[in-house]
Amino acid sequence: MENDKIIQKMVTNIVEENEEIFNAKEDSSKFSKIVPSLLKKGIDNLNLSMFSPELKSSILTALGVEYKRKGNLNDAVKCFVLSGNKEKLNDVAEDYERLFQFDNCIEVYRLSNNKEKLLELGKKCLNDGRLEPAIKAFISIGDNSQLIEVGDQCLNKYKWDYAFEIFSAINDQKKLAELGDKCVEEKEYDYAIKAFQLAEDKEKLNLVGDICLKDEHVSKALEAYGLAGNTIMCDFIKENFHD
Repeated sequence: MENDKIIQKMVTNIVEENEEIFNAKEDSSKFSKIVPSLLKKGIDNLNLSMFSPELKSSILTALGVEYKRKGNLNDAVKCFVLSGNKEKLNDVAEDYERLFQFDNCIEVYRLSNNKEKLLELGKKCLNDGRLEPAIKAFISIGDNSQLIEVGDQCLNKYKWDYAFEIFSAINDQKKLAELGDKCVEEKEYDYAIKAFQLAEDKEKLNLVGDICLKDEHVSKALEAYGLAGNTIMCDFIKENFHD
């Protein structure tokens, strides 16, 4: 509490000393005299609640611009989010993209609600073979058609985890069943069981149980039969396979 009071007094004094700056039109360059002092305190320690929304937004924008100039993109994002400056958020997202930090780039575009750039970035990542950020970009805008395209690529490349993430995210039972069939062919029974479970396909779950039991994967067989509601086979396994 004492520290907050000190910070509040410090900011108030700076504003009073630079009254002519704050009476000017909103422009981040107008705050150049006070930004260094505020930067020393850090965005997480500042209390600007005593100022009008317009003035607070201008101060935060000025801080964000300086953080960005210094390469501190994380704190720049905080400032631009608090100031509601979507244009500046997009600028930071572009910086993250140039640095190939796609997760951060996607998150910042999401914060600025820039669906156009998210779609563009998702397609670019897809064309470059960067499946994980492509998935995140398309999920963030709910573009199911693009997600299905990525999911099909994942199936063809045997990337079961990505395919499962996509088809479960959009709850496409047909595609989940297709994934399950593909996983059975490749003896990836764990993914097959999860896919058929979400697809609510008890017949296929029983089939996986039969295959696993035949191949002596007893625990997987028990799991598949259990999810299928096949109490007879569950009881059979429990009675005859102690491990």
